[in-house]
Amino acid sequence: MTQETSGFAAFDLNPNILAAVIATGYEEPSAIQQQSIPIILAGHDMIGQAQTGTGKTAAFALPILNRIDPAKREPQALILAPTRELALQVATAFETYAKQMPSVNVVAVYGGAPMGPQLKAIRNGAQIVVATPGRLCDHLRRDEKVLATVNHLVLDEADEMLKLGFMDDLEVIFKALPATRQTVLFSATLPQSIRAIAERHLRDPQHVKIQTKTQTVTAIEQAHLLVHADQKTSAVLSLLEVEDFDALIMFVRTKQATLDLASALEAKGYKAAALNGDIAQNQRERVIDSLKDGRLDIVVATDVAARGLDVPRITHVFNVDMPYDPESYVHRIGRTGRAGREGRALLLVTPRERRMLQVIERVTGQKVAEVRLPDAQAVLDARIKKLTNSLAPLVADAESTHGDLLDRLTADIGCSPRALAAALLRKATNGQALTLAAIERERPLVPNSTPRERSGDRPERGDRERRAPAPLAEGRARCRTALGARDGIAAKNLLGAILNEGGLAREAIGRIQVRDSFSLVELPEEGLEKLLAKLKDTRVAGKQLKLRRYRED
Repeated sequence: MTQETSGFAAFDLNPNILAAVIATGYEEPSAIQQQSIPIILAGHDMIGQAQTGTGKTAAFALPILNRIDPAKREPQALILAPTRELALQVATAFETYAKQMPSVNVVAVYGGAPMGPQLKAIRNGAQIVVATPGRLCDHLRRDEKVLATVNHLVLDEADEMLKLGFMDDLEVIFKALPATRQTVLFSATLPQSIRAIAERHLRDPQHVKIQTKTQTVTAIEQAHLLVHADQKTSAVLSLLEVEDFDALIMFVRTKQATLDLASALEAKGYKAAALNGDIAQNQRERVIDSLKDGRLDIVVATDVAARGLDVPRITHVFNVDMPYDPESYVHRIGRTGRAGREGRALLLVTPRERRMLQVIERVTGQKVAEVRLPDAQAVLDARIKKLTNSLAPLVADAESTHGDLLDRLTADIGCSPRALAAALLRKATNGQALTLAAIERERPLVPNSTPRERSGDRPERGDRERRAPAPLAEGRARCRTALGARDGIAAKNLLGAILNEGGLAREAIGRIQVRDSFSLVELPEEGLEKLLAKLKDTRVAGKQLKLRRYRED
C-alpha cells in the first residue's frame, strides 16, 4: 500500500468494486485483507491461515472480482465451501461487491436444491461459482467439462471440508480443473492433511497467517433473541415495552428497512426516524441533533449511515438484522456504552444465522446471553411503571392547584372522584391496555424458534400432541404432514424443503410447529393447491412430505 493512498483505494481495484466496498461501510482493510489482496491480485497461489470473522471473504472476493473478465460468459472462478450456509453467505458477499458490475453473475451450487437451475445458471455464463464439494461433483457427473474454463480456485475453510469427509470429492474437482489455475486455500488450522493438499495442488504458494485478536466490549451487556424474519417488527415492539432506554439505535441492512421500521415505530407513538445513505447530509445532521437533545429517542440506521455517529445518551443498540461479520457487530454495539456509561445490545437471530452468532461469540470472546420475549405480566408491569413515573412528579401540588376543579367536575358530571380519575387515566393512556387479559389479546405471535424446553419443563407427549395450534395470520393456511420429531424432523428441514421445491420467498412461510408424530406449516392461502401439487413428490430426511391442508374442526 502506498503513502499517497490509503484504505481499499491503495489496492488499485476496479472503481466499480471499490465503490461497492465503500457503500458497505468498510473504510480500512483488515489484517488478512491487507496481506492477501496484493498476493491474489498478482496471481500467486496462497495459503491463508485465519479464523472465520477476520474478513477473509473480502480478502479473496475483491481481488478475484478484479481479475474476472465480464465479457466472457463462462465460469472463471470457483469457490468451494464446506456447508450450504457458508456457500450462500460467500455468494451473497460476491453479489454485494459486484453490485456495480451488471455483467458479472454469481451462482450458488449446493445440495437440497434442484440441480437443473444450478447447471443452467452455469451454462448461461455465471463467472463466479460458489459450491459445496458434494453437489459440485454431482454436476461433474452430468457434465465433466463444467469447470474447464475456471482459472481461479478458492478453498474456504479447507479444514472443515476435510472434517466433513470431502477429501475424495476435492480430488475429483482438482482433476476437472485446468492445471494452470490460480489456487488460494484458507484454513483456520493447517493439519498435515491440509499441507498435503497444498503440496499436491498449489504452486509455490505464499503464506499469510493472521492471529485473531479478541475484541472485547465489556462495558456493554449483550443478549440475543431467536426470531423468524417475518416476526422481527413485532419482536422489536415487544422488547421496547420492557427495555428501560434513554436513546436507542436500531441497525438494519437495507434503506427500505430503515423506512419501514421507523414508520412502524412512529405508528406506535415512539419518536423515531430513519437514517440511510439516501438521506441528505443536512437532514442527517438534523436527525443526529434531534437524537442528542431528546426530540428523537430511536434512530433506525444502516451501517453506512451510522458511521461516525457518537451520541452519549444512546443506552441501547438493537441489531434487528444480523451484521455481515463480527467486526461490524463490534462497531455497531460500540454506539452505546460511551463516556464510561453502561450499554445494552440486543441481537435478533433467525434460525439460519445461529452460525454467525457463534462466530461473533468466538471473535469477541464473550457469550451473548439468550433472552425471550417479555410475557404479558412483564409488559403490564412495565406500562404501569412508566405511568407511575410520569404521574408521580405531578401529585405533589395537584390538590392545591386543581382541587377546586375536581370538585366542580365531579358535581357537573355526577360521578365520584374515583370514577373521574379513572376516566382521566383512560384518556392519558390513550386506551392502552393495562390488564393482563387485554395485553394477552394484543400481543404478537411469539416466535416459535425459541429454545427447546428443558427436560424438566417439557410437557408430556400427549399434551404436546393435543395442544391447540396458534392462531393463523391473515392470508395464510395451515397444512399438515405426518412427519414429526420421532422421524428426526426439525423445523429447518421442513423450511429448507419447502423453500427449495416450492420456489417461495422465506417471508411467505409462516410458523412451523413440529410435534412428535406430525408437523404443522403455515403457507400462503393464495395459490395453495398449486403449491401443494408442486410439493407432491418432495422428500424430507428420506421420507415423503405428503403435505395436506389441515382442517381445524
